[in-house]
Amino acid sequence: MNRFVERFTSSIVSVLGCHDRVIFRGHLPFGGDENLNRFVDYALKIKRKDFLPFLEPLSESLVDHAKDLAQHANAPYRHFEAKPDKEKLIHKLLREKPHDDGLVAVLCCKEHCRTVKLLHGKQRPRLAFRARPQRVLYFYFLDPDFGLMYVRVQTMFPFTAQIYVNGHEWLARQMHKRRIDFVQADNAFVDIDGFDKAQEIADQFSKLDWVKILDRFVKRVNPLLKQPWLGQRSYYWVIDQAEFSTDLLFRSKAELAKIYPQLLEHALLNLSAEDVLKFLGRRLHPRFEGEVLTDLKKGRHPGARIKHRMKNNWLKMYDKFGQILRIETVINQPREFKVRRRRQRQGKRQMLWCPMNKGVANFYHYHAVARQSNERYLDALATAALPCATVKQLETLHKPARFGKRRRRALNVLSDADQRLFLAVMRGENCVNGFRNSDVAKALFAKPAKTAQERRRRSTQVSRKLQLLRAHGLIAPIRNSYRYRITHNGNALMNAAVTVRSKAFPAELKAVA
Repeated sequence: MNRFVERFTSSIVSVLGCHDRVIFRGHLPFGGDENLNRFVDYALKIKRKDFLPFLEPLSESLVDHAKDLAQHANAPYRHFEAKPDKEKLIHKLLREKPHDDGLVAVLCCKEHCRTVKLLHGKQRPRLAFRARPQRVLYFYFLDPDFGLMYVRVQTMFPFTAQIYVNGHEWLARQMHKRRIDFVQADNAFVDIDGFDKAQEIADQFSKLDWVKILDRFVKRVNPLLKQPWLGQRSYYWVIDQAEFSTDLLFRSKAELAKIYPQLLEHALLNLSAEDVLKFLGRRLHPRFEGEVLTDLKKGRHPGARIKHRMKNNWLKMYDKFGQILRIETVINQPREFKVRRRRQRQGKRQMLWCPMNKGVANFYHYHAVARQSNERYLDALATAALPCATVKQLETLHKPARFGKRRRRALNVLSDADQRLFLAVMRGENCVNGFRNSDVAKALFAKPAKTAQERRRRSTQVSRKLQLLRAHGLIAPIRNSYRYRITHNGNALMNAAVTVRSKAFPAELKAVA
């Protein structure tokens, strides 16, 4: 059981991990500029200047096919020069004309996309891929398996496709087929008659035959795939964006409202950039090139949202309807994560750590990486301070305590020195496997020790500080190891002390941390 769930088990009804928003992108294999020019010269055997006129009727045929599909399905076809709010428009159409499945609408929009342009060359013109404005078709469907989804196709070469599905919508359809009762609100479940069974179904989402499914969707909207000039080319599918959410359903809105402000405060004040990297399976390295940012927004309804960003990958926490706490990992750059894969090295097949690829065959890796990220984040939140330490309890720290036969000094919980010690001990990564003397030393001293003598001096100094915390019952040793853990009493008292300091002296807390 996750440590966060174990701590709040009396308030949590269920936990459900499920993919949310997933966007697939399909590319026809034409390669780069050189491959494109060879294709026109030797496969099509036409002049390069004639390639763009050759494409114009193909582009029109895609638009005509979209209009025919909409007409046969009695669905609206809308053309927009500006960028509309597509999701809002589709939901409005569904309210006006409710139906269970089939084509909902076709939207034609102008967007900048990668296409082909004819450029001047030294001896002859050349074709090159460039971003240009063009018509893009969005086909919105209510699918029997995936619910509301869309297929997006560019009307100009290379006819790149994009398909959006939602894992919660898929799960709802699967539970309906299996006659599992549930209550769904937006893209979350506020009640399920059998959460364990629902979790088993949700875990199958990343293991579906996605190539077959995506090919089936795109063939409905792109008739050009049957034409001989493409040379039987088919789309190569990659995962453009994948979201995985862990939803913790609380017994009531009041139960979540009681702890949610403290969770936000803990995530903002106590989780460092190094913590965020560790949640996402990375280590802070001198050669790391990128930003790690934390952003808190309180203007959302019903609550607030905190987002930790590592390059273009995100880790978010927010509440749904005031009753569901959602932890969500969003993967846009999969190569920032390392996964175990079998590779050929020195003539032998070996299991090695390699960057995660975007191909749909790696979807199960996306699932595993995102789920572990959410679990690490929840583990770190398990140490969040709650309003459970009283003034009388804090006053006990202001008295000397005994450690073995020795007397240890009283703590001054609002002083800079003791606040630094509390923050060093309560770092996010210390919640998972405990912490050692060297971990605390790294947090207390800005620069690493240059000599062995200085390392020993620092180790001795930190040992005395840890004995001080042990004397007051704030930490305890882990058996058969050189590690320590924060006690339940230590969690409450140290977090309360840091919270009081942040409320009383908000400008000084940053300098202490």
